Amino acid sequence: MKTKNDKSRFIGEEEIGKLLLKFSIPAIVGMLVNALYNIVDRIFIGKGVGSIGIGAIFVSSPVALILMAFGMLIGFGGNSLSSIRLGEDKKDEAELILGNAFLLLFIVSLTLSISGLIFIEPLLKIFGASDTILPYAVEYMSIILIGAPFQAVGFGINAFIRGEGNPKIAMITMLIGAILNIILDYIFIFIFNMGIKGAALATIISQAVSAIWVISHFINGRSMLKLKKENIKLRKYIVKNIFSVGFAPFSMQLAASLVTAILNNSLNTYGGDVAISSMGVIHSITMLILMPVFGINQGAQPIIGYNYGAKKYNRVKEALKKAAIAATSVVTLGFLITQTIPHKLFGLFLEKGTEMNTIMGVGIKGLRMYLAMLPIIGLQIVSSNYFQATGKPKHAAFLGLSRQVLVLIPSLLILPKFFGLTGVWLAGPVSDLIASILTGFFLIRDLRQLENGIHLNNKIIEEQ
Repeated sequence: MKTKNDKSRFIGEEEIGKLLLKFSIPAIVGMLVNALYNIVDRIFIGKGVGSIGIGAIFVSSPVALILMAFGMLIGFGGNSLSSIRLGEDKKDEAELILGNAFLLLFIVSLTLSISGLIFIEPLLKIFGASDTILPYAVEYMSIILIGAPFQAVGFGINAFIRGEGNPKIAMITMLIGAILNIILDYIFIFIFNMGIKGAALATIISQAVSAIWVISHFINGRSMLKLKKENIKLRKYIVKNIFSVGFAPFSMQLAASLVTAILNNSLNTYGGDVAISSMGVIHSITMLILMPVFGINQGAQPIIGYNYGAKKYNRVKEALKKAAIAATSVVTLGFLITQTIPHKLFGLFLEKGTEMNTIMGVGIKGLRMYLAMLPIIGLQIVSSNYFQATGKPKHAAFLGLSRQVLVLIPSLLILPKFFGLTGVWLAGPVSDLIASILTGFFLIRDLRQLENGIHLNNKIIEEQ
């Protein structure tokens, strides 16, 4: 009789190219759709409120990135451990990880929600909000923070759906939330004239629906892993290892929050509200380009993790190679589009007129410079994910932080002093280039060790 574990065993047997397509395409669609939570907000707010609304959302993004960071810490960390355990045919441990991750996500997100609501104004000022932008940012983030537990559970637990071999269901989760968000955005902003408040309400309602869908998947019998009451109790050794493995994406996302705060302050100093609003559009465009890469990452992660746990190292290398080629193809196409038709991209977010011309005058130059090294970023992102998927969180964290902290933050602090606003735009490609060189060095060394049979034993979770 065929067992439910057979649903995940095909990850260690089916042809890698087919597997990567099977897992990545739903993840890519899901990530693109998930990006619409923020991008659609900016498009509707740009059309309905103006560039000041886009600036307010971008200034608020460090807070949103912090919330997402903790979702990644627990969701991605738990999913990596669960994938490895499924590869080792230890389903009970995988379910124990799921239960611990669920409770952690709720506790941590509720704590962040309460803390954020208490300190929202000083936080937004630290993150670069000007006196003009601050009221809009406070109105938006006050509502987003209330929905933080929905976002954390929906996003974090959805990773486990992919890890157990159900990428299509994971994609449906994101589709449900994003499509509902688009519909509610239009209703709240243009029909009810609720402005930026309507965008925030649309987002948290959509996230709540997604969270309910994800939880129902693990309790109604459709899933291989079950969310069992007895497992929803924190075990110190599991929490420790979830945090350890999930630290890489967590640190990168937290670093992104810090970078965005420094970036906002630099933009405010050297370009004012126009520069901040321009970066809000640039950031949205960048998200659209990179989300397919993150989808490829999510598709490759369970393949690499399962086969690493099963000691099928040739399949690990093949999955990494094909994921890197796919990611590089995506970012190269994105690079060509941003360099050739940037005015059309800006036109998606703003109404024609004087305001649009002002933003585009600053933003097009910024877009072209900030994304100048885009073609090499796909490999860097996929390679960092490889170290996470194979249970090497320190390597993954260092490589992720090299791009967003070790180089980018010093660049943002130093280059604008010499080149003004141009220095802000230059910080991006400088960081991308140096981080990619570092990543290539570590990746080549690790793959050589894998070829020579030198590898770490998978003792990610202590045996009881």
